[in-house]
Amino acid sequence: MSAHQYDHGHTVAGWVGTGIASAGAAVAGAGVCFVSGVLIVGGLGIGAVALLVTWALHLAGWGKGPGIRPREEWGWRVRDSGARAGHDECLGCRLAGRRRTAGSGRVDEVAGAVVVRGDVSVGGEPEAAVAVADSGR
Repeated sequence: MSAHQYDHGHTVAGWVGTGIASAGAAVAGAGVCFVSGVLIVGGLGIGAVALLVTWALHLAGWGKGPGIRPREEWGWRVRDSGARAGHDECLGCRLAGRRRTAGSGRVDEVAGAVVVRGDVSVGGEPEAAVAVADSGR
């Protein structure tokens, strides 16, 4: 059993990105200490590489979108099953052109309730609808 009862969001993308960004910060910090513009620019460049690597890993399924993941995906070495379709409200997915609309029919489980999103036609005009049902846990 896990030591915690909620998803911390630790992922391969997060750990790798943090490691690369830490190295970039160390190089930039050394540049400040040694008054070297080359080291400062190099450290900032490493920081940019960290951002791109983290984004690529996120899009490959090794990251986490906003919100709660299913419990079986809490491990940091588990790939995200919904990464190909994009994550709701995720800037990285939107920048990559992966959008999930409110009417995609995706099912979310949040705090024991099942939320189903869909479209409903009212008077000929489509409207987004949300149905919530208690899962009985």
